[in-house]
Amino acid sequence: MKGKAFNPYLPSWEYIPDGEPYVFNGRVYVYGSHDFYNGYVFCMGDYVCWSAPVDDLSDWRYEGIIYPRNEDPLNKDGKMCLYAPDVTVGPDGRYYLYYVLDHVSVVSVAVCDHPAGRYEFYGYVHYPDGTLLGEKEGDQPQFDPGVLTEGEVTYLYTGFCGIGDKSRTGAMVTVLEKDMITIRKAPAFVAPGCEYSKGTSFEKHAFFEAPSIRKIRDTYYFIYSSEVMHELCYATSKSPVGDFQYRGVLNSNCDLHINHDKPADMPMAYGANNHGSIVEINGDWYIFYHRHTNGTWYSRQGCAEKLHMNPDGSFEQAELTSCGLNGGPLPGKGVYPAYIACRLFTDQPSVYVDGDKYPRVMQDGKDGDEEQGYIANIKDSTTIGFKYFDMKNVHGMRITTRGYGDGTFQIKTAWDGPVLGTVKIKYTNVWETYETKVDIPDGVQALYFTYTGGGTTSLHSFELM
Repeated sequence: MKGKAFNPYLPSWEYIPDGEPYVFNGRVYVYGSHDFYNGYVFCMGDYVCWSAPVDDLSDWRYEGIIYPRNEDPLNKDGKMCLYAPDVTVGPDGRYYLYYVLDHVSVVSVAVCDHPAGRYEFYGYVHYPDGTLLGEKEGDQPQFDPGVLTEGEVTYLYTGFCGIGDKSRTGAMVTVLEKDMITIRKAPAFVAPGCEYSKGTSFEKHAFFEAPSIRKIRDTYYFIYSSEVMHELCYATSKSPVGDFQYRGVLNSNCDLHINHDKPADMPMAYGANNHGSIVEINGDWYIFYHRHTNGTWYSRQGCAEKLHMNPDGSFEQAELTSCGLNGGPLPGKGVYPAYIACRLFTDQPSVYVDGDKYPRVMQDGKDGDEEQGYIANIKDSTTIGFKYFDMKNVHGMRITTRGYGDGTFQIKTAWDGPVLGTVKIKYTNVWETYETKVDIPDGVQALYFTYTGGGTTSLHSFELM
């Protein structure tokens, strides 16, 4: 039986950012980096893979480790991290995984006969004379590979452009031969970084990192993280190697630019860098991206939202939701974990995460422990939002909290809407459940909790009754 799909779409104890989604043989596979809970740098883990059947996006299966970081000859001691990868199917029908290690600027390639089998090191992208891409005089450093194969040709997109760094021009595309590793055509620039974007269509949304490429009918969609980091943007072209034009924002992991229920410039979550791509599943388009937890940049979780494509091929920006891959609102009855909140802020909004200054999603235990996530460091004015539920005959609610708080949770259906009910909580060092009567209007509704009072508390879950 089909279950409920949430954001994040993987278990709350799994941290897979930089997701590249693909449909192979009736399943959705997501390839990404692997962060740790309470990690101290990006991408500390081996590459793992998760997949789900296209007809039940709640049923994610752990495929195991597909590529350990010490498999690369340059990283036999395992001291370097595996950064954001991408996968493409080669002319021979095999699956090729492209990646970059954190301290070298060359592109590594691994190969496997199956989408989520054990990948084996294949080699480094190189020029016909054997010189590695990234090491030839005039080459710019390689970073975040995105790949697309058409026939016997593979297009490799790479690049990183930090603010103020004029030595890096923008995103590059390198054309590869049938062997998936030898360069047919040297790198050419397809999207400018912020130091070179003035006067172009990319100005104010210049390329930063995270290149990804998709083809929809006769148009190539270049997806990337912009100079402000929290947004994924896209550009289009009729050619895979040139004349890309900026088209818009696909997603912001702090929900900037969304303005149907809030000011466009008001962040509704704590964002930071972003990385992901788009995929079509059963006729619907989705964007996969990541959010930040634990008050840090280094423990990121994969999320996904449905995209709306206009008749002209453009996409509307997707808002952050709790129901993501569910295909519609969640049932307005039952128990829900607090970690699926899509909006989290105080009366001092911030675009970016900032340690323990703000409320945050976290978990107990250590990395790998299958502990349910919750929201911690809830203080006066903290607002927690969930979108959306199909409410029917909801007349009561239970919430489960823990911590040094002594105050009240206000229950609303809009962040600035009227208070429909309240729940008084008290200090407790174990999880305690409180119940209240509240009448929530029937129909598709958001749900918000705003805390007022002293101290700090944590929210584990809530139940709609």
